[in-house]
Amino acid sequence: MTTDQPQSLCLPRPTHSAPVLFGAGAAIGVLGGMIGLGGAEFRLPLLIGLFGFAALSAVILNKAMSLVVVLVALPARLAAVPAAEIATRWPVAVNLLAGSLLGAWAGASWAVRMRSATLYRVLAALMVLMAVALVVTHITTVDALALPLGARIPAGVAAGFGIGAVAAIMGVAGGELLIPTIVLLFGEDIKTAGSLSLLVSLPTMLVAFARYSRDGSFAVLGANLRFTAVMAAGSVTGAVLGGLLLGVFPDLVLIPALAVILLVSAVKVARHT
Repeated sequence: MTTDQPQSLCLPRPTHSAPVLFGAGAAIGVLGGMIGLGGAEFRLPLLIGLFGFAALSAVILNKAMSLVVVLVALPARLAAVPAAEIATRWPVAVNLLAGSLLGAWAGASWAVRMRSATLYRVLAALMVLMAVALVVTHITTVDALALPLGARIPAGVAAGFGIGAVAAIMGVAGGELLIPTIVLLFGEDIKTAGSLSLLVSLPTMLVAFARYSRDGSFAVLGANLRFTAVMAAGSVTGAVLGGLLLGVFPDLVLIPALAVILLVSAVKVARHT
């Protein structure tokens, strides 16, 4: 695919051994699990840089794997935070979903229409955004905004739209952005915000997935089912291991290191052809 042509269907890449795919997925899962996330933001540059997928193909494969990780993580998360407690916060999820579902459809639509070179630059910019969100969420203190109800609801819809669009374009769950948004706008604690983010992420991801399925580039998923399944299995295993390592490394060391990884990846993706 040349950089001055619109996105088109990409042929499947050369076969990689299962241990390599599983190991790569596990490494990504560990990185994400150590900070309580799925790690899709780290998987995307790996799909582009190491495995050689074009931008749109990498986004679609990343979305598929992110969906698997979220589906596995949701029951475990609900076991940690009682479902009855989360159910009482349903207005928060509904408020964000009112925007995120529309944003997911719009973001996926934009991604499939972008020229390849443009999508690489957009992905690079969004990786920088994720690096900033990572630092803000885990190192700085995030305090709730004292917004009146009349302002909080439209702010939640607008934030949801933006997050849904970003998540669709990158093929991620969007927890990096959802968690601080839930804390800022609705005053929830980090633990509750993490569970609510999964409840918002799942339907949002399904909408983006449905939109991608209408485009010819979605065939990359069918052509790489083995690749996706093995790497997703590694990601889930790594996420569990990373969760066990949660808190082992101080945030003041781990978070800046992960942010640097994202920034370096952003530079490489921006230069990708």
